[in-house]
Amino acid sequence: MASYSFNTLDPATEARVAELLGQMTLTEKIGQLNQISPLVFTPPDPSQGVDARPTFSMRQDLDDEIRAGRIGSIFNTREASFVNRCQRLAVEGSRLGIPLLVGGDVIHGFRTIFPIPLALAATWDPDLVERTARAAAEEASATGVDWIFAPMVDIARDPRWGRIAEGAGEDVYLGCVMAAAQVRGFQSQGLASGRAVAACPKHFVAYGAAEAGRDYNTVDISERALREIYLPPFKAAFDAGAGSTMSAFNEIAGVPASANPLTLTTILREEWAWPGLVVSDYESVRELIPHGFAADLKDAGRLALSAGVDMDMMGMAYLNHLADLVAEGALPLAAIDEAVRRVLRLKFRLGLFEQPYVDESVAAQVTLTEGQRALALEAAQASLVLLKNQGSLLPLKPGAQRLAVIGPLAESRHDLLGCWSLFGEEGDVESVMDGLRAYLGDTAPAPIAGCPLRGDGDFEAEAAVAAAEAADIVVLVVGEGQDLSGEAHCRTQLGLPGRQQALVDAVAATGKPLVVVLLTGRPLVIPELAEQATALLLAWHGGIRTGRAIADALFGAIAPAGRLTASWPRHQGQIPLYYAHKNTGRPARGAGTGQFVEFFRSAYLDAPNTPLFPFGYGLTYTQFAYRDLALDATTLGPADTLTARVTISNIGERAGVEIVQLYVRDLVGSVTRPVRELKGFARVALEPGESRRVTLTVPVADLAYVGADLQRRVEPGGFELWLGPDALSGLETDFNVMA
Repeated sequence: MASYSFNTLDPATEARVAELLGQMTLTEKIGQLNQISPLVFTPPDPSQGVDARPTFSMRQDLDDEIRAGRIGSIFNTREASFVNRCQRLAVEGSRLGIPLLVGGDVIHGFRTIFPIPLALAATWDPDLVERTARAAAEEASATGVDWIFAPMVDIARDPRWGRIAEGAGEDVYLGCVMAAAQVRGFQSQGLASGRAVAACPKHFVAYGAAEAGRDYNTVDISERALREIYLPPFKAAFDAGAGSTMSAFNEIAGVPASANPLTLTTILREEWAWPGLVVSDYESVRELIPHGFAADLKDAGRLALSAGVDMDMMGMAYLNHLADLVAEGALPLAAIDEAVRRVLRLKFRLGLFEQPYVDESVAAQVTLTEGQRALALEAAQASLVLLKNQGSLLPLKPGAQRLAVIGPLAESRHDLLGCWSLFGEEGDVESVMDGLRAYLGDTAPAPIAGCPLRGDGDFEAEAAVAAAEAADIVVLVVGEGQDLSGEAHCRTQLGLPGRQQALVDAVAATGKPLVVVLLTGRPLVIPELAEQATALLLAWHGGIRTGRAIADALFGAIAPAGRLTASWPRHQGQIPLYYAHKNTGRPARGAGTGQFVEFFRSAYLDAPNTPLFPFGYGLTYTQFAYRDLALDATTLGPADTLTARVTISNIGERAGVEIVQLYVRDLVGSVTRPVRELKGFARVALEPGESRRVTLTVPVADLAYVGADLQRRVEPGGFELWLGPDALSGLETDFNVMA
């Protein structure tokens, strides 16, 4: 599908920007750099307990501020009529008639909520991910949103960090692929609203590396790690045409990201020559003060604008202090002009001057349509990851076995929306029981919660055990609630919340086969549950069609084909755990299976080094065999392309999809290299007994890395290569790159 690109300059647009900029007063210029929410946020009252919710009220000064040209953008509105009202105030009520940018946190859907981004990445299907992003843009743009604060492209290797749910996981290559796919989808041409949308990859940069997985926390990494791990997904998003980016909350080696000249100016503007708009995250300019980097709000405004933040989201530093800074000579007018130029450039490129208003009749035509719902089901199905299926217990046969359904998430709808589903509605969601009833009808068992989702409330172990004993198979629906992952929802204990594990223990003691459906926004630490389960189906927070997708998989209408995009630890003490780690001078041998086995080696005394489930892992209802790995050439030059071929055979009795993954290791470098790095993958659908010769290609240029001098290059030498089903297995060969 065609998409808009905002990463190049258009001479006609630049001329219009220059003409308008020349007419603006300093007050009007500063107003363009101010973004506010029309709603005033009041935090939840702690005295009301864990179920307390924030409240919102309309900002009283909104109309006057828009007319005065003191607001350049608003965000997180949901009604086209309200957007049109605000645009009318700006276009018809202000001196220069400059329209507003209308932003929105449309993270994994607008009204039609798709699986969380971590689950979408588990599809390993960039075309599907692109289609979900387009669907979100269809709905959002019909309400007047023209700026989507997504995708989140932060690499995350610590599952304690709640916002791992919003990204593609731990891998750089896959993160780049998914970032570009989402940008293309959000910025699709031909939306039913007739409007254009700009994506905003975030959070620039290294936010996912927060120490101890605690949100907003310090990041202290080398510049090489910054350039090799955390910047590439942003570059991929910009290469796909993203029109903006959002600066992050965190600091990087002592300099906050929202006032960091290295990232915002040296890299973004000088090295990459990127012309897009940088908006701060919510109050991140104001937060330079508690960081200890700015003395006061005025100082924060000076530092952020000088470093390269064009628009201040909710911080009020620019609105209140930029004029004084210019008057005092502390900030050149040219710096403000350049920031305003980027804001106006995006508004012109989005067509807002020609079409500031949205047709209020379109939203009803494109929102939560049958096509959107079908796509939500396809995405939820594709995101399912089968982690265990002992004795081929799954798929079940409807009506062939007596089922008991137990667990606090069996009937939940709200939790399936997942984090950052601002515009979704609980009534749109199909619960797990809704999905089961679609197959079982009146014979569907009455579910038993067994225990609360969290906390130490009523524990109904006796009822759960009785139901299990009367059944042939138990379906256990457990995991995290919607409010246990996402922003500011970090955890130190990643097991099942509350008394859920005790409930599992009680039911497992009956000896009945357990089909565990796991709903979560992040990797969990569940070695005991994984051992107890006969079958373990990871269903994430899968959006509005989660329940039907789960039932389709349990009863064999579809076969799970998702694969993990983040390693699942055996123990919290392993965190951070990721496959692309470095060797040490005393690397562990094998898995490390017990005390002193790895004496004087880089291994734990009390646990294996390996994850419970590795990156790339996932089962399906058939089995695949790999054979005859071969390279077209084993000696290549810097301009060549590596071509690897392998034969994949479906040796089971059902059709299935295999994700063939290509990993390499650079054996010797001027700086040390990871033990494996993903460089390509292919989705292969095979019928029972079918074989196919699969080809994957990798340009040798993609084997480059950042050297000791921080320059990116391909170094000659030997490489190992694996083709296989996950990051810890596969067929192996080697090749050489010559200078």
